Amino acid sequence: MMSNHSSATEFCLLGFSGSHELHYVLFAVFFLFYSVTIIGNMVIIVIVSVDKSLQSPMYFFLGHLSALEIMITSLIVPAMLWGLLLPGMQTISLAACVAQLFLYLALGTTEFVLVGAMAVDRYVAVCNPLRYNTIMDSQTCVLVVIGSWMFGFLSEIWPVYATFQFTFCKSNVLDHFFCERGQLLKLSCDDTLFTEFVLFLMAVFIIIGSLAPTIVSYTYIISTILRIPTASGRRKAFSTCASHFTFVVIGYGSCLFLYVKPKQTQAAEYNKIVSLLISVLTPLLNPFIFTLRNDKVQEALRDGVNCSCQLLKD
Repeated sequence: MMSNHSSATEFCLLGFSGSHELHYVLFAVFFLFYSVTIIGNMVIIVIVSVDKSLQSPMYFFLGHLSALEIMITSLIVPAMLWGLLLPGMQTISLAACVAQLFLYLALGTTEFVLVGAMAVDRYVAVCNPLRYNTIMDSQTCVLVVIGSWMFGFLSEIWPVYATFQFTFCKSNVLDHFFCERGQLLKLSCDDTLFTEFVLFLMAVFIIIGSLAPTIVSYTYIISTILRIPTASGRRKAFSTCASHFTFVVIGYGSCLFLYVKPKQTQAAEYNKIVSLLISVLTPLLNPFIFTLRNDKVQEALRDGVNCSCQLLKD
């Protein structure tokens, strides 16, 4: 316990409970997941950048989405792995805690806006294909990406500032593997109820606000696809949207459970599990979701492998 008149200048992260043997197992599993995540998303970024058949708005957005996934998981997982190897609790300074929380929320918000833009892109491609190249030109795509990044970072300045205006005098021990906002608020000696309600409203605005165009877009997409007379045409149209829709369900589902609730200070184990879904599982699944269900990406991958094999032979 700390003095009632002093605030923490550093925090101790409890991480995961259990024996050292369990920690070594978790380290091996999460290290494997992290390695696959980095390699898989890097492969997507490279093939989208170099393959001429993938020079379209959908894959331009996908490249930026993969970059965001790399940054989000790299912000959390390396420190988590380090904590699993070291005995005792891991410490993090107040400044590092502020930076980690801000970047985590800002990158996540940027991803939400970008996923919403990808849904609108699929709507234009399916429902208005003749005007697709005119509406989704390169300038529009660049502006959408820049706008996503700017909104993501600017919208999280006040929530993080408000979080760290409280006095953390109950303890400096965070029952988490990173500086998670709900667990930080638990350590405050001040009344956090009003701030938690404002943070809840902001989370609703950001998550539901970016989910709304996705729902509207897919409503029109499905109704348009069902009017296609041939089964092969319907199947081809569905295949262009299935990977994005799968990602939406996993990504939004996790964040709705974690952030869209009036009381931010939920049970630590609950927060850890949902945080793992966001920072480990979703970035891991991203390359598989967008490659296993996408013929163009699979073809580009095969061409890349064949070209690499040919270069090695020569």
